[in-house]
Amino acid sequence: MPLPMPLSRVRPSALARVGVLVALAAAPTVLLAQPAWPIKPVRFIVPFAPGGPTDQTARLLAQKITESWGQQIVIENRAGANGNIGMEQAVKAPADGYTWVIATVGTIAVNPTLYRLPFDMVRDFAPVMHLTNSPAVLVVHPSLPVKSVRELIALARKRPGELTFGSSGSGGLGHISGEMFRQMAGLDMVHVPYKSAAPALADLLGGQISMLFENTISATPHVRSGRLRALAVSTATRTPVLPDVPTVAESGLPGYSNNSWNGMLMPAGTPRDLVMRLNGELARILQLADTRERLGAVGAEIVASSPEQFGTLIRNEIDKLAKVVRAARIKVD
Repeated sequence: MPLPMPLSRVRPSALARVGVLVALAAAPTVLLAQPAWPIKPVRFIVPFAPGGPTDQTARLLAQKITESWGQQIVIENRAGANGNIGMEQAVKAPADGYTWVIATVGTIAVNPTLYRLPFDMVRDFAPVMHLTNSPAVLVVHPSLPVKSVRELIALARKRPGELTFGSSGSGGLGHISGEMFRQMAGLDMVHVPYKSAAPALADLLGGQISMLFENTISATPHVRSGRLRALAVSTATRTPVLPDVPTVAESGLPGYSNNSWNGMLMPAGTPRDLVMRLNGELARILQLADTRERLGAVGAEIVASSPEQFGTLIRNEIDKLAKVVRAARIKVD
């Protein structure tokens, strides 16, 4: 049997043919490792009615991904039960990468304590990304003789049971933020729930209630006109929307932090590589100048976390907000 020819004596054309054969042999393995996805329309569940901030965020992301991937991302609004109906629809879907859901802190972190859910928020979902934060601002009617959180706390202690804080309803961001404030400061204040944020804001403007934790987009025009006074923002850091307004934590109540956030999830069991591919695409989109401008217009501050960071946030927020809900004995209206 003749000895194998040394590679140094093999003609370049022969080496090229060998290289092609090796590449072709390896190609199926590569294709199996990175299958084409998506190859059909994706169902993107928004568990709220059309038109709200979460729906606007979802539609922006869906448009950008459709343009980038060349596959239709179809928004499906499944409102009801503070987001629980849409979340249950997502849980029941196959874990094949073709069902996404966007949800907020109330749906993800408050509902597990408020409702008896037919699914587990941690076990039954695969976190993809913490998308944005939206701070609330603590606003008071100008007739209230306070100009800071410290002065508000002092006044509430002098007048126990007299000051009122409104909200869009039991278990909403305004309610949870107000209860956290009341509990951490040790105050006796009265919660006044409304059916939505609009009538609560109207009553604050009319002086019927003392204070309100309201989203920055709704509150800012009234703050700038002087019809409301902004004392602090609810997040751990200041917001670019109202850069001169301090946080609650830095202005009298250390450790306070609460905000409305949203994030993307898939059904548990979705292949890890699909989760990471969607995470990477979302991260790219959230850094685009027009995306940042449009989200900023609705008061959103971009986060763009890893799946692991989002999973940690979910677990921590469920534990933190469960204590607030139970201590305040919050019930579903």
